[in-house]
Amino acid sequence: MKIHEYQAKEILKGFGVPVPRGAMAESPDLAVSVARGLAMPVVIKAQVHVGGRGKAGGVKLAKNIDEVRAAAGAILGMSIKGCVVRKVLVEEAADIKKEIYLGFIVDRARRLPVLMGSAEGGVEIEEVAARTPEKILQLAVRPRVGLADFQVRQMAAFLAMADKNQSRALAAILRGLYQAFLSKDCSLAEINPLVIEGNGNVIACDAKMNFDDNALYRQPQIEAMRDTGEEEPLETKAREQKLSYVKLSGRIGCVVNGAGLAMGTMDVVKHFGGEPANFLDIGGGARPEQVTEALRIITSDPSVNTILFNIFGGIVRCDRVAEGILKARDQLDLRLPIVVRLSGTNYKKARQMLKGTALIMCDTMSEAAQKAVEMSQKMAAA
Repeated sequence: MKIHEYQAKEILKGFGVPVPRGAMAESPDLAVSVARGLAMPVVIKAQVHVGGRGKAGGVKLAKNIDEVRAAAGAILGMSIKGCVVRKVLVEEAADIKKEIYLGFIVDRARRLPVLMGSAEGGVEIEEVAARTPEKILQLAVRPRVGLADFQVRQMAAFLAMADKNQSRALAAILRGLYQAFLSKDCSLAEINPLVIEGNGNVIACDAKMNFDDNALYRQPQIEAMRDTGEEEPLETKAREQKLSYVKLSGRIGCVVNGAGLAMGTMDVVKHFGGEPANFLDIGGGARPEQVTEALRIITSDPSVNTILFNIFGGIVRCDRVAEGILKARDQLDLRLPIVVRLSGTNYKKARQMLKGTALIMCDTMSEAAQKAVEMSQKMAAA
């Protein structure tokens, strides 16, 4: 789950990380109201869950109230990488002398949080990693030990923070960022840029935080920050139905039980020359109603021209899946080709239930994927 910059800054502020004064606004009038309580100049920043705001014109400097109104009016409603800007952050501009990148990520290979730092702040860290990886320092942190003093000193030295006051400020910010990352179940927490101002102050001028969806049950305050307007509508609907769904760009809608089988199904579809339209895991305890909802979600995607069911019945009984398919057929007036592979618990009963329908039954995953690709190509050519 992602949140906006203004929300991430509120969280970091609670952990002692200094951030510019400012507030979110959803209209030019509200932006002006916020700006009146701040020192000029101010920055108007688009709040969207994608990067590249500056290049797209979503970040503007305003030196007076008239410029605030004009900048907010220009940014609100604009589209950045397909995301419509509905909110802006109005905050005091920093006197930038130096920009730094700081971030914590989960390194799955090392199975540890990793602190990343670079003196090349203010740009996407991926660009720095691709061009000059030697300009990034990575330090693995063991949660039982925490962020060690020597690691803080090592990062300060790497970033050439010679001034003692700035080094102390960096240490406090690193500890605050780490505590926020750990206590809020983040998968990513970054400050880019961390700015050293002309007067020597150190301040977080931008912040980004992503969260582990599987931990949201113990983070109700974070869950409440979710902005569904920034998310794919079908993914939001699927989450409400307790389905794991990710929209992709292909034409073959996949309905599978189990994340591993879902990934394998997509691989096999691609192996035979097709493109999956989604990742959809109905889970281990799916009811017929959930199967019906899964089909409702998939058929709401206009790019889908073929549906592939690949079910290995364990906890999920194949006959329940078959019941859901039949209900969906009656409720949704399905006209797309549907390829079905059922194996495992009660698969014979399920096949008997589906006998006589227009569904294309297959015995193996490879056969089903190949048939789905064939049908998809026929539908595309029609």
